[in-house]
Amino acid sequence: MTTSPRHPASEGEIGARQAVMALCAEASRTDLEAALSVLDTPAAADLRPPETGLVMASGRIGGDGRPFNLGEVSVTRAAIRLADGPAGFAYHLGRDRTKARLAAILDALWQDPDRRARVEAALAPAARRLAADRQQAARRTAATRVDFLTLARGDD
Repeated sequence: MTTSPRHPASEGEIGARQAVMALCAEASRTDLEAALSVLDTPAAADLRPPETGLVMASGRIGGDGRPFNLGEVSVTRAAIRLADGPAGFAYHLGRDRTKARLAAILDALWQDPDRRARVEAALAPAARRLAADRQQAARRTAATRVDFLTLARGDD
């Protein structure tokens, strides 16, 4: 069953869209350009031109303490509408307005059930690269891990 803008989407569809939007936010501009280069993309008009602003980042000590304001971070957002109807939105950390617009176009394309599989396939190389980057960072972090329970006491 497809959903129109007037009907609420299923939870699974919302979660899948969030995953694609998160991938677009984390991917590089080059990754997004490569994904769009293999897709048939209709013209896109800006609903709101890409703009950069500041948002307050908050944190918690230990993950569960009282929240505190960490500082401001740059965020860029874009909103577009494809010539054939769907609207797309994107936010990402940083100031790259072109990247935000590309991500919004990919979001709009993904919302069309007939294009969804092609969009996901076009984004697959970016997802693989990001997963490899995360694995490499985890390996580097694991190499510095100290297990204090295995240290000898030295009671000679």
